[in-house]
Amino acid sequence: MKLHTLLTAVFITGHFFISAQNIPQGTSGTKRLEAHAQREALKESSLFSHLAFTNIGPSIFSGRIVDVDVNPARPSEMYVAYASGGLWYTDNNATTLTPVFDKEACMTIGDIAVNWGAGIIWVGTGENNSSRSSYSGVGIYKSTDKGKTWKHMGLTESHHIGRILLHPVNPNIVHVACLGALYSKNDNRGVFSTSDGGVTWRHSLFVNSTTGAIDLVTDQSNPNVLYAATWDRSRRAWNFTESGTGTGIYTSTDSGRTWKQLTVQGSGFPTGIGAGRIGLEIVRSRNETILYAVIDNQYERPAKPKEGDLITKAELNEMTSDSFLKLKDDQIKKYLASNDFPDKYTVDTIRNLIKSGTIKPATLVEYTQDANSKLFETEIIGTEIYKSIDHGKTWTKTHQGYLDGIFYTYGYYFGQIRVSKTNPQKLYLLGVPVLKSDDGGATWKSIEGDNVHGDHHALWVNPKQEGHLVLGNDGGLNISYDDGANWIKCNQPAVGQFYSVNVDMAEPYNVYGGLQDNGVWVGPSTYQANVEWHSSGQYPYKSIMGGDGMQIAIDTRDNNTVYTGFQFGNYYKTSRNGDGQDVRITPVHDLGQRPYRWNWESPVHLSLHNQDILYMGAEKVFRSFDQGKNFKPISGDLTKGPKEGDVAYGTLVSLHESPKLFGLIYAGSDDGYIHVTRDAGLHWKRISDQLPQDMWVSALQSSSHNESRVYASLNGYRWDHFDSYVYMSNDYGDTWTRICTDLPTEPVNVIKEDPVNPDILYIGTDHGLYISLDRGKHSMLMGDMPYTPVHDLVIHPRDKELVIATHGRSLYKADVSKVQALNATNTDSLTCFDEKLSINHSSRWGSRSATWRDYYEPTVTFPVYTPVAGDAVLKSLFR
Repeated sequence: MKLHTLLTAVFITGHFFISAQNIPQGTSGTKRLEAHAQREALKESSLFSHLAFTNIGPSIFSGRIVDVDVNPARPSEMYVAYASGGLWYTDNNATTLTPVFDKEACMTIGDIAVNWGAGIIWVGTGENNSSRSSYSGVGIYKSTDKGKTWKHMGLTESHHIGRILLHPVNPNIVHVACLGALYSKNDNRGVFSTSDGGVTWRHSLFVNSTTGAIDLVTDQSNPNVLYAATWDRSRRAWNFTESGTGTGIYTSTDSGRTWKQLTVQGSGFPTGIGAGRIGLEIVRSRNETILYAVIDNQYERPAKPKEGDLITKAELNEMTSDSFLKLKDDQIKKYLASNDFPDKYTVDTIRNLIKSGTIKPATLVEYTQDANSKLFETEIIGTEIYKSIDHGKTWTKTHQGYLDGIFYTYGYYFGQIRVSKTNPQKLYLLGVPVLKSDDGGATWKSIEGDNVHGDHHALWVNPKQEGHLVLGNDGGLNISYDDGANWIKCNQPAVGQFYSVNVDMAEPYNVYGGLQDNGVWVGPSTYQANVEWHSSGQYPYKSIMGGDGMQIAIDTRDNNTVYTGFQFGNYYKTSRNGDGQDVRITPVHDLGQRPYRWNWESPVHLSLHNQDILYMGAEKVFRSFDQGKNFKPISGDLTKGPKEGDVAYGTLVSLHESPKLFGLIYAGSDDGYIHVTRDAGLHWKRISDQLPQDMWVSALQSSSHNESRVYASLNGYRWDHFDSYVYMSNDYGDTWTRICTDLPTEPVNVIKEDPVNPDILYIGTDHGLYISLDRGKHSMLMGDMPYTPVHDLVIHPRDKELVIATHGRSLYKADVSKVQALNATNTDSLTCFDEKLSINHSSRWGSRSATWRDYYEPTVTFPVYTPVAGDAVLKSLFR
């Protein structure tokens, strides 16, 4: 094997990103395109580019769809865009779908547009929903052959694309709404236009460095008239400002050359710091043009009149202890119940704590106040629908009162409105539910069915057949032919967005995984995609937890006891086969303490030394000796502390105990700290000062071969910083060496050491899977998987299979038993495994039982590794 010539990794002695003035800087799109070329080169030179990977599903719940584009002349033909699962094509009404966008620089998509007449597909990369896992793109792509080949057409620094608008007649005229970077400021945002098919672009609408364009519509009767929605938003790992003064609606009457803002004071449309994401729709009605707009109105609601004698948090914050003690028992009881206080805090307990001076009334408010409460409990105006019949000069709200239960407080995740082209009074609104209005938005009703997932992002309304809808949401694709009264679910592709994966020791072993908005599932590792389960009614995978599924630990003594949960540390002890109750195990703070800070994906870890011992991580490490019944903290705060914001931060995100030594534990935080204890938590030492600062510690791996060895990966995604960082220490983290320095510029999510071969490392990044045979000196792309994010890995210790959790294409597995026999020296010559492989002859070979059946032609596969390309001679012995 010809290895790349590289500089030797050197000992890290400097500090990186150590101050607010020197935070990680955003990575350019140009550099990321260069990284794609490097990825392709690593694939070309890899020994493992043809290693067989098997997708083991599941597909029943699909994954987040961001757009659908349907051929109006032949509506069984469509393209379906998944947030991180790429672009898929079907010409049989989604009975089957085929991926057509797997090998470009990135697979994350914000919007697509298809010129069905000219056969041109446009793909805007970078998801537009601005969630914590909305991956950044590298501009816009174009295909003229149904996705067989693609050409990058620029807008490289746009990061996230909100909408692509095609001219109804001229295929060379395209307008693009670019959102810009999510976690940093940049100027490549706003509206861009081309009149030469994407060869050149004109940046025609720019507001400021935090405001991008999220939507575009045109008057089909006069395509020179455009309407654009801009959105001022700024995300950090600890806070999301999802509204601002840059938000507004603009119009152009000269095909995007010049723009005029329509939403000004006096227009009737919300403006200012509370104006959030906007979605637009346009329709002709007789001789007038009607504009509809949905807005996420982030302004706070007027305070509600007090209901009866209920205590409010505002009152408690100002209340004296004497006044509190005069409250009725029922008032205190209702407050405790409505705020989910543990049962141990009875009315008498609270009174005694107040009377003794142990706590103050305000302590009851502090007990429930964390970053999540700022996001979910803030009373905002929320979803509003507006209408204009004078080309956007003035606007009127279509409804009375509030539209609750649609966007809630996270309207940044939605913002799509549609209208029937034959009935301008019929509207469709996409949020957590999908709603329909038959009276121009005055009243609304749900059109969700039992088989329709929540959180909706895409809807195609057939302009020629009333009631025909194609809907995309966090659970995949649905089709209706009766205006939402009934839906067909079309979840054929395996496009699940996994956060985590784990395995048990059953025979055959089971695979467990947690997914974005689809809970935690378990299924057999032998799963093969087919539709036979439609006959039995028994899908091989089973759900064991709802919500956003997170990490999983399995007690392999019974292969049934499972510890798992959903976002922000809500963890439970449950069972694989459903024979027990879900028992909440999350540690709870005491009155007088601030709430624990739980990450979106809080770590849970089961000790290999005694599987009664369970660890969990908030801002500190907790340990239970009795299967989660009782937890005690074994550390102080191992982060830099909380930051003011509406997202939990200053939290632990990585936790790993050494397989070789009980009590040797490593903990990593979202703000860049790594700590180690070598005495089961009595003492902790910070070991990350030599490493790049302020980075997400995406993975820690204590070696199963060398007690003092540990691996760490750092991730800068939440700074729009996309370099790859992998480190190794041979002295418990006292000193670090950067390894895998030949990886492309793409954030690293996970690193795993092979349990058999100490020189082999597996690395999962935002764009695929890599392997090193020499402990990080050189890296190779592994397998022919799509370039989708790899979030987690696990190697089954008995069956020697690598299971890969992707955030966009569900689960894969590969047999690595032969790989484990390789190292950096024995790959210089041809290596043939299973040399004594034999197959018994059968008289059935070459026959078929009926003329309409296929011939019986068995195959056998065996791996061969060779350092060079060329022809090979295969000799077979018959006897």
